[in-house]
Amino acid sequence: MVHLAVSSMFFHEYPLEEIFSFVVEAGCDSVEFWVETPSYWMAGQPEDDLVQTMQKFPELVSPTLHAPILDLNPTSINPAVAEVSVQCTIDAIRLAARTGIEVVTVHPGRRTAKRPPSAPDYVRFARYIRALEEAASGSGVRVSMENMERKVNSLLCTPDDMRELLDREHWLWFTLDISHALRAGTEEVRRYIDLCGDRLANVHVGGYADGRMHLPIDGDDGMAGILRYLLQSGYRGNLTLELEDRNFTHDLTAEEKVLVLSRELAFMRDCFV
Repeated sequence: MVHLAVSSMFFHEYPLEEIFSFVVEAGCDSVEFWVETPSYWMAGQPEDDLVQTMQKFPELVSPTLHAPILDLNPTSINPAVAEVSVQCTIDAIRLAARTGIEVVTVHPGRRTAKRPPSAPDYVRFARYIRALEEAASGSGVRVSMENMERKVNSLLCTPDDMRELLDREHWLWFTLDISHALRAGTEEVRRYIDLCGDRLANVHVGGYADGRMHLPIDGDDGMAGILRYLLQSGYRGNLTLELEDRNFTHDLTAEEKVLVLSRELAFMRDCFV
């Protein structure tokens, strides 16, 4: 069964309990919790508070977790940055295991310089992968690698590269970020689904236009086609809306965000019939 979710970062200004309340009010039946949600991250990551908050909203089923990425790079040329980045991701896997969350989305890192990745970058990436495999082993958590947008220094930004990684790492799963893939066109999204759909554990849903990612999708015929193609492929996991609130013309109130989210969800449900 497909569950419709939203990233907790869409309501980043609010306390944990209010975030979950808004998610339910909008009509979601799941949520992707970002560890860097400010009311959690800036409070020192109080795990007990998160567990208690989640227990208050049992209607949010099959939640997922997004590992920290801000200011982090697990394949950084700076060893200290790489070390803390890897550790933050490992900590997210452990948090998921404690809270009963089954899927953790992680990022691959990037070459520090804005140049194509080189052999030393892939050596650091391999060390990162081994650390994630060790952390996930026996935890019941599926680690799910996200595709990045096509940039010169991206490590994982093509369907072929993702498939090669999944073939090499049989324990690893895949998070499709539609908005990232759309930078290269609609066919890129379909190719990710065709090549990597057997290992798909989560999908981030958002539009792309004129260099801007994570846009609303309501009324987007191209996105409707992508969602239908995804469902026809057999995918039945979470569809997680990732919306960047800075893409709107003004700072949205909580009520406006709930309304926006409700419209997005209604559009997505229309794509299922």
